[in-house]
Amino acid sequence: MSTERTWVGPSAPERLGILRSTRSVAIVGMSNKPSRASYFVATYLRSSSPYRVYFVNPVLDEVLGEKVYPSLEHLPEPPDLVDVFRKDADLPGVAQEAVDAGAKTLWLQLGSWNEEAARIAEDAGLNVVMDRCVKIEHARFHGGLHLAGFNTGVVSAKRQVLA
Repeated sequence: MSTERTWVGPSAPERLGILRSTRSVAIVGMSNKPSRASYFVATYLRSSSPYRVYFVNPVLDEVLGEKVYPSLEHLPEPPDLVDVFRKDADLPGVAQEAVDAGAKTLWLQLGSWNEEAARIAEDAGLNVVMDRCVKIEHARFHGGLHLAGFNTGVVSAKRQVLA
């Protein structure tokens, strides 16, 4: 299997368009551990975005006081965006579940890159984003990077003089 990346994802304006048209997000691979990225993303989306956020994990019942669904097909509505926190081998299957659930976008988190999953989703008409974080992208486009300590308010390549 080739590790060469041949797939080209949506541009920044296209990703912004995806986020602006999204109304509901399903987090697949949601964890109940605060140290996990899915938990951090979930808390951000629930507090700083207008999205209805659903959690998907077949081994959990509740996280952050919210019901956790065993699969995408059990959600109360088709999710606009499926945000995936799963291992690489699971991604094509999750892509097919997203297609079957009527999702509009398959979003693979930072570090996740699977061209087979992308092909499955795109062949069915879904938008695909890989190797990007929904939280970071949303915050970047909506002025919220400072919430995580990323925005110092200074854009410069020069070192700050402290003395």
